[in-house]
Amino acid sequence: MTSLSPSLSLPVAAPPALALSEAETAVVRRAAERVCRAAGGGLDAPDTAAAAREGWEELPARLRAAVRAFRRDSGDCGVTLVTGLPVDEALLPPTPTADGSVRREPTVPAATLLMTAAGGLGDPAAYAPEKSGALVQDVVPVPGKEDFEGNAGSTLLSFHIENAFHVHRPDFVMLLCLRADHDGAAGLRTGSIRQALPRLSEPTREALFRPEFSTQPPPSFGTAAGTTPPRPVLTGDPRDPDLRVDFSATTALTPEARRALVELEAAVDAASHTVRLTPGDLAIVDNRVTTHGRTAFRPRYDGGDRWLLRTFALADLRRSRGHRPGDGHVLSH
Repeated sequence: MTSLSPSLSLPVAAPPALALSEAETAVVRRAAERVCRAAGGGLDAPDTAAAAREGWEELPARLRAAVRAFRRDSGDCGVTLVTGLPVDEALLPPTPTADGSVRREPTVPAATLLMTAAGGLGDPAAYAPEKSGALVQDVVPVPGKEDFEGNAGSTLLSFHIENAFHVHRPDFVMLLCLRADHDGAAGLRTGSIRQALPRLSEPTREALFRPEFSTQPPPSFGTAAGTTPPRPVLTGDPRDPDLRVDFSATTALTPEARRALVELEAAVDAASHTVRLTPGDLAIVDNRVTTHGRTAFRPRYDGGDRWLLRTFALADLRRSRGHRPGDGHVLSH
């Protein structure tokens, strides 16, 4: 995957997509409805996660095969799309506008996310300091937070690995569109280190593997966590490294590291894709190798603004056992 002659003009392959048929959509809906009926304690109850794992086995074979293949090898893009999931936009309530809004009551779209997390990708997970530890969260514009560097904003959102500061960052980020923005301007941007790496010079690659970077938690965590100690941005196999960076929150601690971070951001941007999600579209991002962000858009706060549901998944839940009271799905710190 490396190159001796890095170039920002290298070709970039588009993310793969699976389009469900009407019959497959109906199968997903029936499975999600059964999960909803079993979710007596709400979406965050242990019984709901168990029902979601069982429901996963009822989903269409093509969907299950695609998600499992992505978990094993997320490809050069590190993102995959599923279209045609059951979302009844006409039956949705107004888009929430409260800061930190989440989903607690079972719905077909929320149950679909939990089935995909619990059966296909590993286990759903959340973080107590963020969005009150809910497993299914709203991504919506919030009045007064237009310039917020986070999911509540509507300005350009910088490329970032989700919760890059955290020792147990999510392995996968799922974003399911319930409602697009009025103008169709909001785009999910993704940029993979696998497609950026050939664009980096050898000195930059070496610098990114040195522990000369520190990352702050996102604003959504408040003051619950401090800046990380010095660590590298790239780890693992130099031919296929993991990436841990948030370009709005990662600080380079040496001049060489600063130059490397600038080059990395340019390479990720050059290798990026933009997808405008519509209702029923699910994007699954491999958070180990792929950054994501968002183009700017103009909310109207009229009940019809852009509305995504977000759920995180951990491929190996046990690794975070010391952070999860009662062996649940919410990391306390």
